[in-house]
Amino acid sequence: MSVMKRLSMIFKSKANKALDKMEDPRETLDYSYQRQLELLQKVRRGVADVATSRKRVELQINGLESQAKRYEEQGRKALSVGREDLAREALQRRSNLQSQMTDLKVQHDNLQAEEEKLTTASQRLQAKVDSFRTKKETIKATYTAAEAQTRINEAFSGISEEMGDVGLAIQRAEDKTAQMQARAGAIDELLASGALDDYSGTRGDDIQAELDRMGGGMDVELELARMKAELGQGPAPQSAIEQGQPQQQQQQPQPQAQPQQQSGTQQLRQPGEGA
Repeated sequence: MSVMKRLSMIFKSKANKALDKMEDPRETLDYSYQRQLELLQKVRRGVADVATSRKRVELQINGLESQAKRYEEQGRKALSVGREDLAREALQRRSNLQSQMTDLKVQHDNLQAEEEKLTTASQRLQAKVDSFRTKKETIKATYTAAEAQTRINEAFSGISEEMGDVGLAIQRAEDKTAQMQARAGAIDELLASGALDDYSGTRGDDIQAELDRMGGGMDVELELARMKAELGQGPAPQSAIEQGQPQQQQQQPQPQAQPQQQSGTQQLRQPGEGA
């Protein structure tokens, strides 16, 4: 196979595939129906033309018959007055008209037969066109329903072009969201483990933060215990230092502490008072 033949075959196959993709069966059926209507119209015009010709021949035959009768009457009149020569001439002309009428009648019969054939063909074609029109509408309705059902099924299954684009967009958004969530989680883990430093100052080591909080609480309790000891309301803050818990929660109120507090108060008042 030569190169040109291969190129021609490839081009024809590509063109056939493109045309098949572009072809709409509904439009093709409508075009075929329109061509059949045009053909039916031509057949009807042919029937009308043949009928017109037949009618014209009939008029000619009628005219010749009228003229032949007139020649016959003229021959009789000529014989009645003794003019045999005129009667012979009239009959000769009548004979010529008879020959013409015979030819016209043959032509008339042919035209009438042709008209009957065309009329029959027109009726058959009309029935065929009507049947094709009914079938065409049925096929168009079935094709439209099948096309709609196919689009609905493609939309539900997600294989249509429009739904495919939407599905890809959703998939990309989900992938990006999952990637961002994984990145945020990884950064949180790195900050919590101390592998990364938090320069914002909002986050730190959890253990160190807990130790700082407990240390701050112990300092407050130690200061409170020291102040109570100075005022004579409690023991020295050594127990709070050893145990690391508030002195007020460990020590129960004792009845004997009241006289000591009063004596301590009196001792504090003796330098300033005379009582």
